[in-house]
Amino acid sequence: MMTNPMNGGEMIVRCLEEQGVDRVFCVPGESFLPVLDGLQQCRIETVLARHEGGAAMMAEADGKMTGRPGIVIVTRGPGATNASAGIHIAQQDSTPLIMLVGQVARDMRGRDAFQEVNFDKMFGDMAKHVCEVTHVNELPEILSDAFRIAMEGRPGPVVISLPEDMLYDTAAVSVPGKVEITAPSIDENDLDQVDTMIRNAERPFIIAGGSCWNESDVADLSKLARLYGVPVACSFRRQRLMDARDPFYAGDLGLGCNPALLDRIRTTDLLLMLGGRLSEIPSQSYTLLSIPEPEMPLIHLHSDANELGRVYSPRLAIHGRPAAFVAGMLHRARDLSPRPGCDEHLSYNEWTGTIPSPPGDVNMAEIMVWLRENLPDGAIMTNGAGNYATWLHRFYHFRDFLSQLAPTSGSMGYGIPAAVAAKARHPDRPVLAFAGDGCFQMTMNEMATARQIGANIIILVVDNGMYGTIRMHQERNFPGRVNHTSLTNPDFTSLAKSFGFYAENVMKTKDFPAAFTKCLNSGMPSLLHLPIDPEAISPTTTLTRIRASATK
Repeated sequence: MMTNPMNGGEMIVRCLEEQGVDRVFCVPGESFLPVLDGLQQCRIETVLARHEGGAAMMAEADGKMTGRPGIVIVTRGPGATNASAGIHIAQQDSTPLIMLVGQVARDMRGRDAFQEVNFDKMFGDMAKHVCEVTHVNELPEILSDAFRIAMEGRPGPVVISLPEDMLYDTAAVSVPGKVEITAPSIDENDLDQVDTMIRNAERPFIIAGGSCWNESDVADLSKLARLYGVPVACSFRRQRLMDARDPFYAGDLGLGCNPALLDRIRTTDLLLMLGGRLSEIPSQSYTLLSIPEPEMPLIHLHSDANELGRVYSPRLAIHGRPAAFVAGMLHRARDLSPRPGCDEHLSYNEWTGTIPSPPGDVNMAEIMVWLRENLPDGAIMTNGAGNYATWLHRFYHFRDFLSQLAPTSGSMGYGIPAAVAAKARHPDRPVLAFAGDGCFQMTMNEMATARQIGANIIILVVDNGMYGTIRMHQERNFPGRVNHTSLTNPDFTSLAKSFGFYAENVMKTKDFPAAFTKCLNSGMPSLLHLPIDPEAISPTTTLTRIRASATK
């Protein structure tokens, strides 16, 4: 339908509405004032972040939750460079995202004008697609194409540059309808072959990963595992793809992985890799399988044909999405009876049920166990990067598709922005952001965003007074030469209170339940400061052990 004449900013907002966008994240800039003006006359909620990196991480988390592109709008130069961390997360995590970037006027391009950046060169290897709008009447087509590119194949980020003067131009244009992705069909013969291979295998195993899943697909995966009797492990920070209480759940392929799980995968006689790529972390630095020929027959399903055979040569490569694959396999498994639970799940329960006793008065393992036993099923957990996250990933039992938001890219600072986005999207669910003291200080300013939009998140600051992961590697690789990893930290509770948060120090493990309950009942965003012993570097080791091992 042809619209009345609109300027470029109004046109962008109208196109976003047509695509079903109900929320955007931004830091304002003079380079896109017509867009800001259009946003106050529409149905789209605008979340005002405090830093473009935080805004982009919020948009990326929103894309993880919805399966459609999260939208972030930033200004030229410093705005775009600040936001690049979120673009990198979207690329590594295969998350659909669209970033709209204000740009210098068209007649100033190429002169190194104020805050000018060549976005094609800057984001060319990071984004799926980068383009600049030169004429206002091109906007609807470019935006429609951006939604398609961000979602099709392996999802990822798209960057659109918007020259400032173009946004003031007007035109009457036709606004395209909502973009929906048609998943590639899967050859029935391939599904028949998979069925035969699973039935003939003695120890088949599934690794679930990637981003092209929804809640229904996850439920169907559980049915598939039960009918065929195949255990399922989740790839790094994809624990939301399987309920940890499922009798066929075998654990996650992350950092500090269960050794029994790794042995199980190495000895399987048929491995199904569904949706993921088995990149560096889940593959244990590319040592879990031989490259390019794995030791066992490999079936690899991926939504992007370019990923099939890119690292590992599969016995059977299937271009498709999990929904079609799982549905097709469930149809073939109808004549099977549900199988009893598997030994791999018992091993997982033992691994997560063995509570270590690290030094110090605050035991993060015990706190995680308390949370898994007391939080409702709808709870959402977010985190950034750092050794502190291993306590969460190992001892908490993720339960549903929305229960985990974490960056496979290993980006620090992700937890708080992701929690803000999660609470905005699901205000009735408890949302907990985990952050180390270093990770927290990367995006702590987004506490103001949480307060401003009424997002009552709960932040747990795990404080060991250092960049713990880097310190661990220093101790291992340069024993006796530790430097530049100790942190002089603020008073975290006073800082949080200044943002309008309820805040409390938790100095002993036994004090956590009461403090957490106060957070839930406060009616405010909240923060709990958890000082842990610097020696408690992970559930399985201490710095003293690392030093002793390094000096042998």
